[in-house]
Amino acid sequence: MIEIRNLSLVVSGKNILHDISAELPEGKVTAILGPNGAGKSSLLKCLTGSQKGYEGFVGFEGRDLRQYGLKELAAKRAVLSQHLQVAFPFTAEDIVLMGRNPYFSATSQLPDEQVVRNALSLVDAEHLRQRLFPTLSGGEQQRVQLARILAQLWETEGACLFLDEPTSALDLKHQFQVLSLIHSICERQSMTIVVILHDLNLARKFTHHSLLLKDGRLISAGDSREILTSDRVEETYQVSMKEVTDQETGDVHLFFKEEKVANLTGF
Repeated sequence: MIEIRNLSLVVSGKNILHDISAELPEGKVTAILGPNGAGKSSLLKCLTGSQKGYEGFVGFEGRDLRQYGLKELAAKRAVLSQHLQVAFPFTAEDIVLMGRNPYFSATSQLPDEQVVRNALSLVDAEHLRQRLFPTLSGGEQQRVQLARILAQLWETEGACLFLDEPTSALDLKHQFQVLSLIHSICERQSMTIVVILHDLNLARKFTHHSLLLKDGRLISAGDSREILTSDRVEETYQVSMKEVTDQETGDVHLFFKEEKVANLTGF
């Protein structure tokens, strides 16, 4: 379980996060949601250990995150950042192999090459194995980078994955594919997964738990389907929403109210 207590962050005199306290359930997928500028990426950086200088407590497996060394932390969590630029002519296989640091090879039960192939196959990217990474589309690069962090923790039970908008460059098919994969990995390997998303319907469908932020403050936390209601979304995002129930599946989807959308056409 990841525990957050009274977490605050000030950068260059600006309050980014304000006294956030929450518990992220172990072995579940938690979404971090909120408008632009809500503090989502800053919170994720605090949870991964890459952001220094915050006040409060972030606990991982009962220990203060600041007590972990980089090598120890790398064996327990992997991070997929939103923007990763690779200019050198590495192949997709080379990129994924970077997740298999020699430190992990000492205890690996599988050859690194096999893990790389398995990870690429999981994200529907094995056919890209010998392609040069800079020549791939944005969506293809995103899938290869996802394979890299999966390879990093391939045999680690109870590990944590942190994903900053992993579907941002993906088409609709691969958005569903990647989030479905993330959900199944969470259940199969008991991983705790934290993901920043913008699509609230995808969050309702593929995540168990959500943190809803606004202006650096935690507005609500809990079961994704319970807290992502039209009223709470309207309060947080300042847009009018309606809930529509799928008669076949019973799933609830959020949509803009048509009259409110029409009022925006003058912009």
